[in-house]
Amino acid sequence: MKKLTIAALFLCTAFFAVHAKPESQMEIGIVNFGNCLSDSKLGKQEQNSFESLKKQMGAMVEETQKELADLAAKMEDQEYLDGLSSESEEAMRQKFLGLKEELARRQNQFYSLMNQTQMRIMQTLAQNIGEAAEKVAKEKNLSCVLNKELCFYNAATLDVTEHVIAEMDKHFDEIKKAAHLDAAGS
Repeated sequence: MKKLTIAALFLCTAFFAVHAKPESQMEIGIVNFGNCLSDSKLGKQEQNSFESLKKQMGAMVEETQKELADLAAKMEDQEYLDGLSSESEEAMRQKFLGLKEELARRQNQFYSLMNQTQMRIMQTLAQNIGEAAEKVAKEKNLSCVLNKELCFYNAATLDVTEHVIAEMDKHFDEIKKAAHLDAAGS
């Protein structure tokens, strides 16, 4: 995210240097990335799919943790262990070690997949916000649209977030409609 912010700042600086206008003619818009994520249809869809994936992967990890805890409880029960042959006891220990390894692997997969999914969501949203901001900038004759996170302060009159969200939702609906028509035609 830091690289994206630095790149956006660099691009806007370069844009200003090339297309410099007198201060009175420069029009700037501000977009709140967080609001675009939480309020747009695309952002809501991506958040829902992320939460669904998180629950699914979490359930797999929890299942392994429960199985490991059950096996650990049996291994601590001396009466239970006394009733087992030495081969069965060793097999139980091997299964316990295998489950510990599987749990570690699943946890690593879980965190890796969550990070990859978050990055994909942020890239998708950044691209979609950028496209929507470009359309809004052309409609409103803006020289530049900045992410609110780049500004220490901005006047509320510069905020074009609602317009960008509306454009994002319009694009989202167009894609959904096209996908529905493709599915109906198949």
